[in-house]
Amino acid sequence: MTPTLVSNPEPTHSIIVCADDLERLERLIAASGRRRDVGPLVALQDELDRAQVVDASELPDDVVAMHSRVHFVDEAGGAEETVTVVYPFEADAALGRVSVLAPVGSALLGLRVGQTIAWQVPNGGTRRLRVVAVG
Repeated sequence: MTPTLVSNPEPTHSIIVCADDLERLERLIAASGRRRDVGPLVALQDELDRAQVVDASELPDDVVAMHSRVHFVDEAGGAEETVTVVYPFEADAALGRVSVLAPVGSALLGLRVGQTIAWQVPNGGTRRLRVVAVG
């Protein structure tokens, strides 16, 4: 299921992505399109399709971009976590580096501090994450 943005300070666009990240991510999607498991690619493309695209110099400091370190809280249980959103070849769970193709990575991309996103997880529950800080 595609993540659903819960709070949105930009009513015309759900997320913000810089043009450089958009270009690299679209190349990643195109190059990975022959994979059997295309679900993560579709989820990422859905996120990018609803994005407001800005020049890197215009990207607000409080927006989750590629290589951003993001601190978020899982609103269901109150657990807090800090991860860095990276490309798949850079992912390393032990270092807190989560792939943009992982559900949490694509969900966080483009969100601003204070925004919350929700999506259904495989067990039928819903996960709600709120961005607390971006660095």
